[in-house]
Amino acid sequence: MAPATLVSVEEYLTTDYSPDCDYVDGVLEDRNVGQQKHAIVQTLIAGFLLRLRHVLGALVVVEQRIEVSPTRYRVPDVCVVLGADPDEAVITTAPFLCVEVVSPDDRMSRMQEKIDDYLGMGVSYVWVVDPYLRKAWTHTSAGTVEARDGVLRTKDPDIEMPLSEVLP
Repeated sequence: MAPATLVSVEEYLTTDYSPDCDYVDGVLEDRNVGQQKHAIVQTLIAGFLLRLRHVLGALVVVEQRIEVSPTRYRVPDVCVVLGADPDEAVITTAPFLCVEVVSPDDRMSRMQEKIDDYLGMGVSYVWVVDPYLRKAWTHTSAGTVEARDGVLRTKDPDIEMPLSEVLP
């Protein structure tokens, strides 16, 4: 394996990548996207959350860059930011919820690193949805819970998303 070429934060922030990628300590990390099942589930989750945005008083966005630390930027599949829309190109305050949809090529170690970055930044909830196993998990600073009853949840504000609505 060839060593990764280091990229500065400034270069990352001023370059458009298609698809966008994560930036981890100077290294660009590809996000596993582009498969139809992933895209459908991401769209259904965003649509479900968008229907709640006025009730929640929240911004719901897909594939938005988030600065999780000065040398790390993540691009969650979907995120929910409570309160007024942040007037910034890259979100720097912790979203309430970040959602990651698993792709067949995702490795658990990289997914766990993303989860840790989100929680370390102060994100209250991280949902991981695996459309291939038809399972989902809620990660918080208190631990991880599988949605065994088929519903992903948050508290304050309360969100309940039945997996049956987002897993075709």
